[in-house]
Order: sequence, then structure tokens, then C-alpha cells
Amino acid sequence: MTPYQLAKSNTESSHQIAFFAYCAVAAGHGFQQADFYSKVGFIEKNKSDPVEELKWIHHIPNGGSRGDTAKSRSIRGGKLKAEGVRVGVSDIFWPQPSGSYCGLYIEMKKPTEKPKKTTSKGGMSEEQIEFATFVTKGGYCFKVCYTWLEAVTCLKQYYGYVPETIDLFD
Repeated sequence: MTPYQLAKSNTESSHQIAFFAYCAVAAGHGFQQADFYSKVGFIEKNKSDPVEELKWIHHIPNGGSRGDTAKSRSIRGGKLKAEGVRVGVSDIFWPQPSGSYCGLYIEMKKPTEKPKKTTSKGGMSEEQIEFATFVTKGGYCFKVCYTWLEAVTCLKQYYGYVPETIDLFD
């Protein structure tokens, strides 16, 4: 399935899955091939420029459902907190230095939470805002993305990717 198909339900989770599908293709074949694959569903043979550093991009499981009942959620939540899960930590991290940054944090949000005004929090909690402030002061890049396409654009810009041809997302 292409990232477009994976994101069809338009949930935060589906966009995050689509983003990681894109990253998997880019890691093995490069951004240009990942763009092509996203549109047509296959990769051209003998055209590869892998972004091997993408093998280290990962999801940080700090949200989502923790069980079906209040009791099971409480037990699971307590266990995860004891294991180190922290409220407010971003969804995605890429420990790849770029320019003056130490790494890239991406906070994915539901497309419906995209703010209409620049003064809006855009679905971010107080803890997420606090985390964003902390990591940016520490030299990390922090971005909020509402779709997998926004996250891909952010990733490419962070990496300094300049396409050889016109981007298929335009």
C-alpha cells in the first residue's frame, strides 16, 4: 500500500503509519524513489540513492489507548510510567544531526486539529508545549505536523534534501 492509501482514514495514527512507510522506502531507495512510490505504488529499478540514516527514525509510544476498562487502563498506564513513558514527549524522533540541530522531534496531530489561527495551540497539550520548549532550548529541531505529507516535507527540509526533479507532491 502507498502512504496515500495508508492515510486514507485521516486519523493521526494512519498519517503516522503512512509517514513511516514513506521513510522505509526512502531509507532503502532515497527520497526521489519514495516520492515516486507514494504516487504510483512501485519503485523504479536501478534508481537508488538510499538515506540510510533513516533506519534510526523511530516512534516513541507515549499516547493512545491503554486498555478497554478504567482498571486495565490504570494498570497498563502505571506499568508504562514505571518503564519510562512520559506525558508530553513527541511521537517521532530522528537522532540525526543537521546544521545546528542535534536531532529532529516531530509531534503528529490529527489533521482536524490544524489551527486556523497562528495563536492556537493546534491540539498540543501543556506538557507537549513544555517538552517542545525544553528540546528546542537543548539544540533539537521540533515540529508539529498534521499529515504524513507535512512530516515528509519537514524531514526533507531538515535533512537538506534538494530534489533533482519536480517534487511529485506539488
